Amino acid sequence: MNSYLALGDSFTIGEAVPETARWPVRLAARLEEAGIPLEPPRIVARTGWTTTELAGAIAAAGIEPGYELVSLLIGVNDQYRGLDLEVYRREFAGLLEQAVHFAGGDPGRVLVLSIPDWGATPFAAKDPRGPEAITAEVAAFNAVNRAESARVGVAYVDIFPLSQGAYAELGMIAGDGLHPSAEQYALWVEAALPAAMEILGRRK
Repeated sequence: MNSYLALGDSFTIGEAVPETARWPVRLAARLEEAGIPLEPPRIVARTGWTTTELAGAIAAAGIEPGYELVSLLIGVNDQYRGLDLEVYRREFAGLLEQAVHFAGGDPGRVLVLSIPDWGATPFAAKDPRGPEAITAEVAAFNAVNRAESARVGVAYVDIFPLSQGAYAELGMIAGDGLHPSAEQYALWVEAALPAAMEILGRRK
């Protein structure tokens, strides 16, 4: 039975959706449907966490290496709070190193998702920075996590453009006007599924 560790923030814990709609939980279900047995994912994530706060939570969680799949989606709160890009680069690189460690030292078992574009949400329209500036900032943070992912050699799934399109559609945003709905998370799962299957397919 394969094991899965999901690291992140509100997007990983599934703020505003039921537990069964969280994208790591749905990804595990889709992998099971594909004939790849997977334990329920262990999720270390909380709404509002920055890279620094996730790192602190990981240190306190007592996580042991040996996971067949580790996912990482983090950075939106660094961007939201206006933290420096180079600080994010350093913190993200450290988290990526930990993710590889938890995957038994194998970067081929790690899956990174980009930060979705919350600049396309109704919530962003109320932010003094404005939607266009938010989108540009998120894109800059994604350029960092994409570059660090490529440097380490982990799988990278870009949901940024997918989220932009999804937010324009009815029913793709949760009731808080900010977080994805269950329907949008389902789109993320389908985007991530091929990479996850490639990671776990060679370990069936």
